[in-house]
Amino acid sequence: MSRLEDLIAELCPDGVGYYDLEKICEISKGIQFNKADMQEEGTYPVINGGISPSGYIEQFNQSGNTITISQGGASAGYVNWIETNFWAGAHCYILKPTYRVLNRYLFHFVKGQEKRLQECQYGAGIPALGKATVASLQIPVPPLEVQREIVRVLDNFTELTAELTAELTARKQQYEYYRTAMFEFNEVATVSLEEISENCDSQRRPVTKGDRTSGIYPYYGASGIVDYVDDYIFDGDYLLVSEDGANLLARVTPIAFPISGKNWVNNHAHILKFKDWYDQRYVEIYLNGIDLSKYISGAAQPKLNQKNLNLIPIPFPSREERRKIVDVLDKFDRFCNDISEGLPAEITARQKQYEYYRDKLLSFKKI
Repeated sequence: MSRLEDLIAELCPDGVGYYDLEKICEISKGIQFNKADMQEEGTYPVINGGISPSGYIEQFNQSGNTITISQGGASAGYVNWIETNFWAGAHCYILKPTYRVLNRYLFHFVKGQEKRLQECQYGAGIPALGKATVASLQIPVPPLEVQREIVRVLDNFTELTAELTAELTARKQQYEYYRTAMFEFNEVATVSLEEISENCDSQRRPVTKGDRTSGIYPYYGASGIVDYVDDYIFDGDYLLVSEDGANLLARVTPIAFPISGKNWVNNHAHILKFKDWYDQRYVEIYLNGIDLSKYISGAAQPKLNQKNLNLIPIPFPSREERRKIVDVLDKFDRFCNDISEGLPAEITARQKQYEYYRDKLLSFKKI
């Protein structure tokens, strides 16, 4: 960092000039694509109004290493760096430097303005970001040598974050592999949930939102906490299993999740009580890792009723083996998902570090 600080002191002793973004780069919009040509997999990503590609097509209208800003939709204002050739859709802006500004320097600056851009969304229906808002951003333009050094420093942070993110993806795939492998038994007895747990569904009670009184006790539904109320009907450790909802098929969040302490549960989640914590965790991991579609009824509103829940065969090896499976997989789980330790914590720390130095390095005295 000292080299950069020396450069700034030497080359920018009195500060630097600030320019409206439209004065130092070309700001254009993408072109509408034919949706019939788009597919889930293909050669060139379609970058439009979202954070991720909308799909893929077999032609491109922009070369790689290009800055885009989402123009329309909930993600309007999101800043992206596209490394490959791509198709820029009509709901994104493309930024290309035209005056004494490095492309990557421009990206780091605009990325630092992302929150501000997102706060400038307008429109009651589909949010949008006006071109004038982007054009009027004021960017400091130091000498190219200073820009190169800033890019070098900031890219070191982003590259490390990218490496850690790739490592996290690989570890999650490894976890899924081992989870599948550890539940593959040559010969082992299977049991039903009613054989190894007590079903407490008869004790649950739904309360409409208008009849709830706000309080300190969590009120659970099919996918987690939906409210806090002033009373409870359960006290202890339980495993909840989603009874209905689109998530039964989409599996965006776990359909089996533990609860503990005093709480209230409505009639959208099955409630299972186990005598042994390891058995509860074993069943939780197993249910979240298998395909349950054949036990789910209803097309419009997917449902896993109690009868079908009890039809799910649970492989049940020895107590020692069950504990071993839980211990091994929980180590992977903490490493991959715990935000207070492991890779997620490291990624968060590096991202905060990047943001701190980006804001610091791009704050010049104005002349």
